Amino acid sequence: MDLEDAIQALHDDLAAWLGSEAPDSVFDRFAAAQDPSFSMVTTTGQVLHRDELLTGLRAARNAQPGLRIAISEIEVLSSDGAVTVVRFLESHHHAGTVSRRRVLAVLRSERESLRWSTLQETDVPD
Repeated sequence: MDLEDAIQALHDDLAAWLGSEAPDSVFDRFAAAQDPSFSMVTTTGQVLHRDELLTGLRAARNAQPGLRIAISEIEVLSSDGAVTVVRFLESHHHAGTVSRRRVLAVLRSERESLRWSTLQETDVPD
């Protein structure tokens, strides 16, 4: 799977989980993509570690019915084959509104998949 496909697939799973009565396999696939040491900085500046993120997401199934997440403007900032640093625009479409965030992520290649190590989100004003 190429980088762009992997980024979109993860966000398709996230949107399916948050936006529908998705089966547990969707959550499991999303969780499996997160490195055990995963952490993120949210748009509010909060640092979440993998367990905190997954606990919150587990409880948020279908919290935003119909959510769609679009990924664009993917830029590879650095890559050595094992670790890739990427920046992209993430657009959340829900209930007639769109919110955007710029994301900086570090991904590790692992066999034939990518594992998310860390990311930081920054709100993009309208």
